[in-house]
Amino acid sequence: MVDDTFTIGELGRRTGVAPSALRYYEEIGLLAPVARVSGRRRYGPDAVGAVGAVLLLSDVGFTLAEVKQFMAARSTSPRSWRELARRKLAELDERIAEAQMARLAVEHATACPHDDIVTCPNFQEGVRRRLDGRPLEELHPDSPGARPGSRQD
Repeated sequence: MVDDTFTIGELGRRTGVAPSALRYYEEIGLLAPVARVSGRRRYGPDAVGAVGAVLLLSDVGFTLAEVKQFMAARSTSPRSWRELARRKLAELDERIAEAQMARLAVEHATACPHDDIVTCPNFQEGVRRRLDGRPLEELHPDSPGARPGSRQD
């Protein structure tokens, strides 16, 4: 009889995930509880795919809690995971816009003629606006990602 299960260490080697992380995945419900043989976890071949899915979804920006929701939604209704994916797309679009604004601000800083950026009037204005709770895009209202009507002429 061939045993097609493997230990947590073997699963870790196959997936590149530390056994402690695999235990955590099991604890929070990302990996199904497994059978134990002589007190040791034994995983079936499907565990490799489950861990791979967790890794991929994490790589594209899902938190572990969102991965759990995603997997649960997928198993209850084949199409319900799409709403979670749409929400993640909206979140990623927002993060991309924020990153573009940050890049533009740093780009402007590198072009600053002042030897010390802190002495630059534009930098000081940015500090004042930030302390007033104003968003970064108000510093560069014509840039991609700026909100309509945020121009401060």
